[in-house]
Amino acid sequence: MDRTHILVLGGTTEARALAGALHARGVRLTTSLAGRVAAPRLPEGEVRIGGFGGAEGLAAWLRGHRVDVLIDATHPFAGTISFNAARAAGLAHVPLLALRRPGWAPVEGDIWHSAGSLEEAARALPALGRRVFLTTGRMGLAAFADADDALWFLVRSVDPPEPPHPARMEVLLDRGPFTLDGERALLRGHRVDVLVTKDSGGAATVPKLTAAREAGVPVVIVRRPPVPDGVPVATTPEEALAWVDGLGPV
Repeated sequence: MDRTHILVLGGTTEARALAGALHARGVRLTTSLAGRVAAPRLPEGEVRIGGFGGAEGLAAWLRGHRVDVLIDATHPFAGTISFNAARAAGLAHVPLLALRRPGWAPVEGDIWHSAGSLEEAARALPALGRRVFLTTGRMGLAAFADADDALWFLVRSVDPPEPPHPARMEVLLDRGPFTLDGERALLRGHRVDVLVTKDSGGAATVPKLTAAREAGVPVVIVRRPPVPDGVPVATTPEEALAWVDGLGPV
């Protein structure tokens, strides 16, 4: 395994944990980050930042850098890179694994409304509330740019958003993990009456769901895109390591 070169498409907590475990084994490791966050949390091992130029560009990189294993540990909503990874792995004849943390599941007291896209979520808002806590990230704000003039948005983002975005908007620059007490205070202080989030899963941002449930605030949950057909899925870094071990010499 020492000579194996693994490329991790990263940017998530799980990707950093996996990179740390692989680095500790002495595996040759490269983590690729998209470069959309100004100051990303860097994993252990070699890091490259930027795109590959589509599936063909990624396949060429895999071949040129003699990559033996490809692990897609990107955000559950980074759909384009996941399908490019599946295509590239096939072109380069490299085994591919998707590392995806499980999505959230509603519990008693939750008032959840499912949406298939950000645009569908935006259309659902006028019937649910007027003061919206929007936690879907800065890249998708265009879907809410033409929202009803009666709607006001509190947008939480790691980096400042750029237009197009809602006209009536306050930006809160912050990065998880978040605390339950903090989320309770945020909902109360801004008089939030509807929350919009993607089904990202994980523990870092789940307190907002608990706070919304306690306050009786409805939540619009955008469903995550599917993993490409035929790609095996691990739900934890430990499962991903076991999958790599199961490949044997590569």
